[in-house]
Amino acid sequence: MTTYFTSRVKLRLVGFIALALTLLRISPTLAAGPVARVVLFYTPTCAHCHQVMTEVLPPLQAQYGAQMALYAVDAAQPNGQALYQAAITAFAIPEARQGVPTLVIGATVLVGSEEISAQLPGLLAAALAAGGNAWPAIPGLTPDLAADSATPTQAAVSPFQRDPVGNSLALLLLLGMTVSVFLLGVNVRPPFTPLRPPWHEWAIPLLALVGLAVATYLAVIELSDAKAFCGPVGDCNTVQQSPYAHLFGVLPIGVLGVMGYITLLGAWATQRFGAGRAAHFATIALPTLALLGTLFSLYLTFLEPFVIGATCLWCLTSAAVITALLWLTVPRHAPPVQRGKLHQRRSR
Repeated sequence: MTTYFTSRVKLRLVGFIALALTLLRISPTLAAGPVARVVLFYTPTCAHCHQVMTEVLPPLQAQYGAQMALYAVDAAQPNGQALYQAAITAFAIPEARQGVPTLVIGATVLVGSEEISAQLPGLLAAALAAGGNAWPAIPGLTPDLAADSATPTQAAVSPFQRDPVGNSLALLLLLGMTVSVFLLGVNVRPPFTPLRPPWHEWAIPLLALVGLAVATYLAVIELSDAKAFCGPVGDCNTVQQSPYAHLFGVLPIGVLGVMGYITLLGAWATQRFGAGRAAHFATIALPTLALLGTLFSLYLTFLEPFVIGATCLWCLTSAAVITALLWLTVPRHAPPVQRGKLHQRRSR
């Protein structure tokens, strides 16, 4: 009898908990109190949108829970684009500020990952302190539809898919660099040719100067937090804003590149115009520096399509330059001299 009664109590308790959870899920506003409502416009291939969705929003959603209602709109879809154009008209967004990610909370419009990450936490706190806010007055945005949205779908997009063209270019370079290191590693063995072809000797400093110019530009961008000119392919600013733009979180990669190319130029000048032990060590240092630079560029080039999800053409240019320098500086194998029978007969 006691067991039967206990079982019935447990069943009723479980049913009550399930009903309570259902009611909480259906009516989050009642359970959570004030609600701050936010609309985010994004596209699946936008690296800055991914940054907002994976780095900025999750901590805020964890902090506020049901008090933060997020409606994500894919502006790449026809309906989403129409809604985005309606938001542009409703809030008079100037052309210079049009683009994704765009976030609207109340009457405030935030554009770009930096602006959203800097201002959204304060706007959420202010909205909740004021008792919550309504959905933005965007024609075509229905509150019932918006209330059904909890999380954006951008997180499901792989890093490579965020920029297929730029990341494909990075992948091709990555394969070329890998094959280069493998082939040179297999074929480099003594004895070596004592001298390089004349055009190698002058191609080395010219390529190193190109690499130095690229690294200097990236160093200036990283040290000044300025916007880089990215060109038609890739998104170098996303790469420069990623945590991988600094070695150990301290040394900007561009500065490291400047140091590397200057050292390489110094080694070339020493082995070209120096003499004695200094020239000998410089001859060894030159291919060693090129190999270390190529291996590090391999690592950085891998990060762009598969981790960061964006490609920097400046970085790819530097990677291609250091790989070319590796081909030029690695000593060539000299086949041993063979004396044929004709030579032996003449010697008699």
